[in-house]
Amino acid sequence: MRIEFFMNILAMAIATFATRFVSIGLLGSSGVPAWFGRFLKHVPTAMLTALIAPAIFAPRGYIELTFANHYLMAGAVAIFVAYKRQPPIATMGAGIAVMLALRIM
Repeated sequence: MRIEFFMNILAMAIATFATRFVSIGLLGSSGVPAWFGRFLKHVPTAMLTALIAPAIFAPRGYIELTFANHYLMAGAVAIFVAYKRQPPIATMGAGIAVMLALRIM
């Protein structure tokens, strides 16, 4: 393996350790302020949306809001199933089933 590969792993390990250590050092004794806790509660949802939205709305590199966009159709079905408070496995299963059905057609 090349040395750059290991240097990247080492740099990311140091960055991960540093961010966790600094947050514990700054907030360890006093705790997280209430307003910051409310803010942090929404970070996972925002990150997941930032990762999924481009794949659903622009799978080919441009926004495609048509019935030809299978990702959008499967995502819409998955959103509907999740809205009806179904378990995550049902939501994923419905999305995958729609994607497979559209791919076969």
